[in-house]
Amino acid sequence: MKLLRVGTAGQERPALLDAGGVLRDLSGVVPDVDGALLADEGALGRVRDAARSGELPVLDPAGLRIGPPVARIGKVVCIGLNYHDHARETGARPPAEPVVFFKAADTVVGPNDTVLVPRGSVRTDWEVELAVVVGRTARYLESAEDGLAHVAGYAVAHDVSEREFQMDRGGTWDKGKNCETFNPLGPWLVTADEVPDPQALGLRLWVNGELKQDGTTAEQIFPVGEVVRYVSQFMVLYPGDVINTGTPAGVAFGQPEPKPYLRAGDVVELEIDGLGRQRQELKDA
Repeated sequence: MKLLRVGTAGQERPALLDAGGVLRDLSGVVPDVDGALLADEGALGRVRDAARSGELPVLDPAGLRIGPPVARIGKVVCIGLNYHDHARETGARPPAEPVVFFKAADTVVGPNDTVLVPRGSVRTDWEVELAVVVGRTARYLESAEDGLAHVAGYAVAHDVSEREFQMDRGGTWDKGKNCETFNPLGPWLVTADEVPDPQALGLRLWVNGELKQDGTTAEQIFPVGEVVRYVSQFMVLYPGDVINTGTPAGVAFGQPEPKPYLRAGDVVELEIDGLGRQRQELKDA
């Protein structure tokens, strides 16, 4: 299934994109798309039955904002330097264990919402990423297979980053990762049954129409199941939590000087096979 949430910010309602590409209203079946729904097999079954019935009300997508596909996200866990080609382009040694950092849940916005360039920023960068949405409480998982079994679905994430804040201002990466609007998510949550192999997905990103990233999740150093298993050794993952699993080569930071960092007026578009497409215009904060 392709689950999403539509409407003005803070007033989104649940929806579904059916097999024919028709947008349908789910608000008569479930109250929202959130961790409670993803953990409830009975409720998900009702959604599947409603989708198959073809009787869900049709929504007109014209002028209808798409919000983040998951409501009330508890935490956004991020994995850094998780692609062989990205590590090479930045001159970093592939990590022996996953690099873990956080984005606050309030950085998450809709897939086509405006992204704000922070005040004082000179090195705002792009990163297309596969986002994993947790569907079952995960703690101390024993295998990568267990990790995959705890995934509810997948989505496109844009891990926007400010490299000066991240690397040159002291402390951890968090200052360069948690600026407002720095995690567009969506358009859809595609349930795990529709993604048979998360290590066989193409990821692409364009800036002002120019292709910048063209990678594949096959390049991940730590695959999805292992990432979920690993993270569960250090924290409890709850239904509705999100894991951004890293970016392939092609970010501005990895390019020759002068590096083409983002500025107000730029347009970024990104997509992952089967998971949909995002588009953001950048403006000054």
